[in-house]
Amino acid sequence: MPNFCAAPNCTRKSTQSDLAFFRFPRDPARCQRWVENCRRADLEDKTPDQLNKHYRLCAKHFETSMICRSSPYRTVLRDNAVPTIFDLTSHLNNPHSRHRKRIKELSEDEIRTLKQQKIDEAFERKQATQELNENNEQNTVSEEGGQEQEEKAVPLTLEERENKDYLKSLFEILILMGKQNIPLDGHNVDGLPEGVFTSDNFQALLEYRINGGDEVLRKRFEMTAVNLEYCSKTQQKQMLEICENCVREETLREVRDSHFFSIVTDEVVDIAGEEHLPVLVRFVDESHNLREEFIGFLPYEADPEILAVKFHATITEKWGLNMEYCRGQAYIVSSGFASKMKVVATRLLEKYPQAVYTLCSSCALNVWLAKSVPVVGVSIALGTIEEVCCLFNQSPQLLVELDNTISALFQDNDEKGNELKKICRSQWTGRHDTFEVLVDLLQALVMCLDAVSSDLSVRWSNFIVGRAFVLSSALTDFDFIVTIVIMKNVLSFTRAFGKNLQGQTSDVFFAAGSLTAVLHSLNEVMENIEVYHEFWFEEATNLATKLDVQIRLPGKFRRAQQGNFDPDMTSENYYKEILSVPTIEHIIQELKDIFSEQHLKALKCLSLVPSVMGQLKFNTSEEHHADMFKNDLPNPDTLSAELHCWRIKWKHRGKDIELPATIYEALHLPDIKFFPNVYALLKVLCLLPLMKVENEKYGIGRKRLKAYLKNTLTGQRSSNLALLNINFDIKHDLDLMVDTYIKLYPDKAEFQDCIPSNNSEVTGDA
Repeated sequence: MPNFCAAPNCTRKSTQSDLAFFRFPRDPARCQRWVENCRRADLEDKTPDQLNKHYRLCAKHFETSMICRSSPYRTVLRDNAVPTIFDLTSHLNNPHSRHRKRIKELSEDEIRTLKQQKIDEAFERKQATQELNENNEQNTVSEEGGQEQEEKAVPLTLEERENKDYLKSLFEILILMGKQNIPLDGHNVDGLPEGVFTSDNFQALLEYRINGGDEVLRKRFEMTAVNLEYCSKTQQKQMLEICENCVREETLREVRDSHFFSIVTDEVVDIAGEEHLPVLVRFVDESHNLREEFIGFLPYEADPEILAVKFHATITEKWGLNMEYCRGQAYIVSSGFASKMKVVATRLLEKYPQAVYTLCSSCALNVWLAKSVPVVGVSIALGTIEEVCCLFNQSPQLLVELDNTISALFQDNDEKGNELKKICRSQWTGRHDTFEVLVDLLQALVMCLDAVSSDLSVRWSNFIVGRAFVLSSALTDFDFIVTIVIMKNVLSFTRAFGKNLQGQTSDVFFAAGSLTAVLHSLNEVMENIEVYHEFWFEEATNLATKLDVQIRLPGKFRRAQQGNFDPDMTSENYYKEILSVPTIEHIIQELKDIFSEQHLKALKCLSLVPSVMGQLKFNTSEEHHADMFKNDLPNPDTLSAELHCWRIKWKHRGKDIELPATIYEALHLPDIKFFPNVYALLKVLCLLPLMKVENEKYGIGRKRLKAYLKNTLTGQRSSNLALLNINFDIKHDLDLMVDTYIKLYPDKAEFQDCIPSNNSEVTGDA
């Protein structure tokens, strides 16, 4: 239904004009001013509510300074807007016309009163202008001694203050949604008509807050055009980005204050249909605590060179970290992504040699090595293992069924059976001995899945039955069996080494010294690969026979030959060339890359930890290994003397004083600041991603990241909301967020960005 202008001699209506039409205000005093200026006697006996509901004035009756319009669909009036532009004489040219909006004739007293009101209004405007000019002149002041002038904060007008309060309310809603992991959209189901579900979550919380008494929001939405309902998706996104940046900046500010840091990424994840790389930062805060905090997602690029450039640009330009202070980098990757992330590490090392490329403490070495092997069969096997583990963890009934199967198979070895049952209820795919566990469990897994897939009762859902059939077929493929047996045997040479790397500080120190022996063993295997592979293949064939699996070459390989098949190509030779040899060669090279000379030098400096020093009988020489950190020390010239005092302090300690066993304990010693070089070295050493976060309280960022990904549907994930949810305990400054928004989007900050329900008509509110 069109809106007609209530002004006399005005025939405009909303369907024939792009002008905004505004309701009469509900405020009695202001509404009375509108009625008086309209000069319509028939409106005088109507209440403000009746006028607000049934009558409108078009924008032509307001001075342009009273109207704010920053887009074609956003038109509002200022709080003190009063219509002053009217045609009160044109009807006199046609006295016989039927004029339904009769103009009230004014008495002499009313004319004098009206004139006085205009004089008063002009005086008030002049006075307000003078005050504003005086405030502008006083914005800067001169200090004694010729100091530079400082700007004074310009007092906010009532309108500016109300607008900031309004934006603050919107930011509070967005932060709440982020902390509670509430997606912005409510229901998003294609093919259903509008109105089937409730409004989206943001709109619902907005309305709930208005109904709960938020006068700022209520007033703002009363002032907006009639058909404008809620903040646009664009504005929500802009405000969310500001929330994300402000919360992230709180962490980054601490990182910069600490100077040194390390970068760690987790496995590539799906955020609303796009692949992203989670990024965490390690640093020592002012309380000497090693922390690992999540700072955001980085869009993943298929091209490793482009990824390396964007990775560097995001950290340095967007997040403002100085990579000259980076002392470590580690990448936990899914199978198939390892080679690309290695390119990123290499490019960063070329620019920043002290950003040591290391393993991450939260990932077992053998799992990391397996994921990095560039053999398709290994990647497929790892994916199958994850799916099997996921299926059993989703169903307690399946775990009970597996327990029963294990009990039946290990009747003669209860200890082994109970151990396997316990392992099955953990995240066993992340263990150092994952492939050994899988080989021991394989028969039980296959028998259990076969029983479920062939069960004709209604005990299992169709989904579980279907997955059980598919996974049973995958586990009984000879290619899978050979792969896990060979990986088990190859990785047995690095199992103890990797386990020590995740142990205590002393374990890490002595593990670094055993790397040479590990590489020697692997090189020996490589030199005698014919013999070793023969034993491994025999083990695989025995396991396959037990499971009644046919021993043959992969079907994909046989199909690719297309009649050119070499009769001398046996299964044993095939798997030696395609699996055993490349796997061992790759692992040897990876160990050399991940434990570079620079990395090993850093680990040798762990002898600074008093417990390690004690095990070495205080006969240590850290200064020879600390050269790489010379520029990080406050007083490098006194390092040798300081280290001597540090050794003497612990060598001649009291009998009741225990040696600190970790870097964390050493950093919290009361007198650590008396050893500034030692303190600086310990801070840099604990930043190495290989070193575990001793206090779990400060390594919670990764666990929260995993929880967010587990509890949030892929389509509802948001990189902005994720940061707010994972870092919910980080303080946030609402005033800073509002000021940032006003600065970045001045054309949108003054009034809310709304979406009209009907673009053909723009109707405003007073």
